[in-house]
Amino acid sequence: MSKNNIWYLPGPFHQYQEDVKALAKEAGLVIVDANVALNRKGEAKEVPEVSIRPELKAVAVVVESGGLRQDDIDRLTAELTSIGVIVESFAEQALERPQGELGETAGRLFQVLEAVNAGVASLKRERDGEVQKVIDLEQEKADLLKQIESLKAAAADPEVEALKAALDKAGVTYRANASKESLQKQVAELNQQ
Repeated sequence: MSKNNIWYLPGPFHQYQEDVKALAKEAGLVIVDANVALNRKGEAKEVPEVSIRPELKAVAVVVESGGLRQDDIDRLTAELTSIGVIVESFAEQALERPQGELGETAGRLFQVLEAVNAGVASLKRERDGEVQKVIDLEQEKADLLKQIESLKAAAADPEVEALKAALDKAGVTYRANASKESLQKQVAELNQQ
């Protein structure tokens, strides 16, 4: 029976107040990052208690007096709203420019997504053009095959067909592409026998 000595601890390990490597060594444990472990095979039942460093627990925006003014907050809120409209409209494949003046970030985002849309539209037009070329080529091929068949039918010489029929009736073999003269010679030899 194997010893359960693996401490599955979510990384990164520097986020903990305690020295987790020292604690693991003290307890005879091997640390494995729980975020990437596929299973909990060999998991230790009793592991040291650890806590996350306080400065990593919560992220807060600190506004000191003289920091952000209400008009700055309003401007940022308007820009975030514009960005939201742009992203949502792009996701729905109907890019829309929000009303009013866009902030720098929202304006740049709109330009980038507009360029992406233009590129996609260009690729669609190119694809559609190639599809039409294929359709046209297939029609040309069908037309050429019809022409070939009609030429073959028109090229059938009734005298050659009669010679082939005579040889077929007598059970004599001949080349499918034999010349008229060759067929006449075979029929003449057949008549001499």
